[in-house]
Amino acid sequence: MPTVSKTLSPSLRWNPEDADFWAGHGRAVALRNLGCALPALALSFAVWMLWSVLVVHLPAAGFRYSTNQLFWLSALPALCGATLRVFYGLAVSWVGGRRWTALSTASLLVPAAGIAQAVQDPSTPYEWMVALALLCGLGGANFASGMAHISACFPAREQGVALGLGAGFAHLGVGLVQWLVPAVIALDLFGLPAQGGGLWLQNAGLVWLPPIALASLLAWAGMDDLPSGGVGMAEQAQLFTHRHSWLMSWLYLGSFGSFIGFAAAYPLLLRSQFPDLTSALQLAWIGPLLGALARPLGGWLADDLGGARISLACFGVLALGVVGVLASLAGEGGPALFVASFALLFVAAGIANGSTFRMVPLGFLREAERGRGSLREAQAQGAAALGLCSAVGAYGGFFIPKSFGSAIALGGGPQAALYCFLAFYLSCMAICWWCYGRRNAPLSC
Repeated sequence: MPTVSKTLSPSLRWNPEDADFWAGHGRAVALRNLGCALPALALSFAVWMLWSVLVVHLPAAGFRYSTNQLFWLSALPALCGATLRVFYGLAVSWVGGRRWTALSTASLLVPAAGIAQAVQDPSTPYEWMVALALLCGLGGANFASGMAHISACFPAREQGVALGLGAGFAHLGVGLVQWLVPAVIALDLFGLPAQGGGLWLQNAGLVWLPPIALASLLAWAGMDDLPSGGVGMAEQAQLFTHRHSWLMSWLYLGSFGSFIGFAAAYPLLLRSQFPDLTSALQLAWIGPLLGALARPLGGWLADDLGGARISLACFGVLALGVVGVLASLAGEGGPALFVASFALLFVAAGIANGSTFRMVPLGFLREAERGRGSLREAQAQGAAALGLCSAVGAYGGFFIPKSFGSAIALGGGPQAALYCFLAFYLSCMAICWWCYGRRNAPLSC
């Protein structure tokens, strides 16, 4: 058993950029912290996306909610999680990575237990369901603090791999929840009464309580509160006035926002448009799984071929996927084309997620190379921009399912929302090419 340091000694200055310190002490500490953080990240995304699966089964259990209300429940966790990401990203430097990870992971027990109680009674007020959906947003916010701590653990030359592992495990939580919940609600696991349709919906919350508690204890016992170099307030203020920050936030909304938004909306959209397609609904988790597995590929391709080039191609594929979904709803190809188009959307969004994430810090480094600021300032602004883009991108998890719900409520189908998404992806292609991908682009990356 390695010696666990709850807080590193003040006499031991944390400096992973020092090669001797890293080889003699830093690497072992960083890898231990990374290993303890991965389960918490996966569970955080699982709780964040819990409603994306649960809403599909509420009508069969006797809950009389409209389709628009159900889309609200699947969208609200992302709204809360995206908003809180800015504060969670800063919390690590204030509270400490070990303590914040343990406490923020333990906080997920509240929505999981609340859901287990609420879904047992179809007369539960809708307002209480809304509150529980917002509380699930705590899982989405955990990503920002987890990435901040992992970034502080590793030297710049190894942060790409470490952050990729952290993000990859987090995204796998989406596929995990969409695979596990349909399986456990069909089984009498805890001896509690079933709801309508022979479902034990309370299992969707109860099954997460033991792993959440264990992950929180693992973080408390196995992680460290590392001194944080942080980003000064003046540098953070400059970040919000930098054009590159907002351009990349727009592109990251198109990549990660698409992944998390389609993951939140796909099961319910599939059920609403093709209610008899139960076999495809049982396999809805495969799309988010493909997107999560494709993310590291996007980072690797960006390193080899350039992030702008890969992102541009992916946004083109995303637009093509939306056209495929529209064609399937018009009767051309039917359910098969619908499912295939969404699989394409998940893979393209996953690859773009990796490539756009890689582009964020490179833009600041390119400006430093042109004499606009120092390398240290560029690195600090790049790290802070990752947090900003992460927060903005997470709003896709709200906009996409809510757009589908509003379009169905107003027009009887999701086509209006899909046309808006198509226009958005075309704008992402234009920004990506003009600002980053064309010859002599101002921020070529």
